[in-house]
Amino acid sequence: MQVLSVQSTVAYGRVGNAAATFPLQRLGHEVWPVATVNYSNHPGYGSHRGGVYRATDIAEILDELDRRGAFHRCDAVLSGFLGAAATGPVLLNAVDRIKRANPKALYVLDPVIGDAERGVYVADGLIEFFRDEALGHADIVLPNQFELAQLTGRTIDSIDSAADAAASLLDRGPSTVVVTGLRRNNGMTVLLVTRGEAWSVTTPIVDIASYGAGDAFAALFLGAYFDLGDPRAAVSRAAGSLYGIFRATQRLEEDSLALVPAQQEIVRPTERFDALPVRSR
Repeated sequence: MQVLSVQSTVAYGRVGNAAATFPLQRLGHEVWPVATVNYSNHPGYGSHRGGVYRATDIAEILDELDRRGAFHRCDAVLSGFLGAAATGPVLLNAVDRIKRANPKALYVLDPVIGDAERGVYVADGLIEFFRDEALGHADIVLPNQFELAQLTGRTIDSIDSAADAAASLLDRGPSTVVVTGLRRNNGMTVLLVTRGEAWSVTTPIVDIASYGAGDAFAALFLGAYFDLGDPRAAVSRAAGSLYGIFRATQRLEEDSLALVPAQQEIVRPTERFDALPVRSR
C-alpha cells in the first residue's frame, strides 16, 4: 500500500513523520512524507530551531505529486501536526482529489491539538479546522483523550464517557474512532469505537518520555489495518507493538522512541493484548 503522510519533520527524535514513516515502511508499505514544519527536534525538549512551511509551498509539493500520477496510486492519506491553520484547506483539497482518483483511498486523521500535560500547543484556528472541517472528510480519526474533549466539548473522565464522545464523532463523518492515552487504573487504554461497537485494549504503563507516541500509533494502526483488514485486530496489534517499543526505549534509556532497535516489535509484537468489548452500542 502507498501512503501520503502530511505532518511534521524533525532532524532529531521521533515525532511526526520521523515517528510514522519507518513503522509503515517496516510493515511493507510505501510512504510519501510531506513536511508541514521542519524542526531540529520536538519542542518538548525545551528548545528547538526551524520553522513552519507556508501553505502555498505545501500545495505546490502536493500538486507536483498529483502531476506524477501519485494521487491515483495513493491508498491512504495520514495527517498529523499541521503547523498552521492555512495548511488545513490545502490538505483537504489533496484528500478530495485523491479520493476522486481512487475512491477506495482512506483519510486517516490524527487531529494533533495538544495533551493533558501541556494543554493546547497548536496554532490558532486548528481546533476549529479539525472540528468543523477535517472530521467530515475523515474515514478514521485518532484523537487522544484531551483532543477528544476538544473536538466534542465533553468531559472525558471514564471509558464510558470516552465511548459516548467517540460515538458522537461517527455522526460527523468518520466510520472509525480510535482514542489513545486513556489512563485506567494501572494501565494505558486505547479505545476503538465503530458504529454499534466499542472495544478497548489496555497495556501496562511504561515510564518514559513518550513524545511521538500518538504519531507512531497512528502509523502502526494504519499499517495493521492494511494488513489485517479488521479494526479490532489492528488496534490490538498496534497496541502490542507500541508497548514493545516503549519497553525497548526504557531498557535502552533512549530519549526518543527506539523504533529502529525495536523494529521487530513493529512486525511481530512480543506481547499480545486482546481487544475486549466495552459494551454493545
